[in-house]
Amino acid sequence: MNTPILQFRGVTKNFESGLLPWTRRRVRAVDAVSVDLQAGETLGIVGESGSGKSTLLRLALRLERPSAGEILFGGRNIATLAGHDLKTVRRRMQAVFQDPTSSFNPRQTVGQILLAPLEVHGIGAGSARRKQVGDTLDLVGLNAGFMERYPHQLSGGQRQRIAIARAIILRPSLVVADEPTSALDVSVQAQILNLFKQTRRELGLTYLFVSHNLGVIRYVSDRVAVMRLGQIVECGTAHEIFTNPQHDYTRALLAAVPDVDLAARRAAE
Repeated sequence: MNTPILQFRGVTKNFESGLLPWTRRRVRAVDAVSVDLQAGETLGIVGESGSGKSTLLRLALRLERPSAGEILFGGRNIATLAGHDLKTVRRRMQAVFQDPTSSFNPRQTVGQILLAPLEVHGIGAGSARRKQVGDTLDLVGLNAGFMERYPHQLSGGQRQRIAIARAIILRPSLVVADEPTSALDVSVQAQILNLFKQTRRELGLTYLFVSHNLGVIRYVSDRVAVMRLGQIVECGTAHEIFTNPQHDYTRALLAAVPDVDLAARRAAE
């Protein structure tokens, strides 16, 4: 079997809460998590609010350092990297966040937003960079005319397409997505989810995908990890998790999903 692209090995993350010394206490957001992500697959992370999903993603991106354990990306422990080594690794991993607007500079045009990663990492120059921006816009279903627009001139779905374009313009190995469709209308959600699947197929991407929406996770994921209180309580293929859950918490999550057909039948009675 090939070496996984991303490996969590007993990863723990603690936070300190409380402003005053006598009120401080330790909160364990992630608790001894071990899970692998194979190249080319989508691993969905699901769980209720406060289960540690988003913290796990921040650890994967090295936006947070783990309190214990190792995070191996391409076989290297990124928890210990700094400076140039960390910058090199970060070129190969990008993120799509829940609210793209807050991650954009409102004074920059779409073209400037997409050029920035190329400039930071010294990729291409001049017209070659602008061509790469145009090609990436085309890949996410937009055209070169969007380069002159500002974020506030775009719809929610268009902003999320720009966020995906920014994530993939460097042609990374791994894209981390944190609730990327939760703020969108249902019809737009479907378009964005299909875009994730399309870019994964065409660019050979690997996705670590977090959502509280079980339908979203089932649609995009090859495997699913269920988190509760900072721990992964169950992990398996999407088919296994949704048709034959083994853990009580997983069964409770699935039972909480509204049954639209049942509700419609009851309304008709």
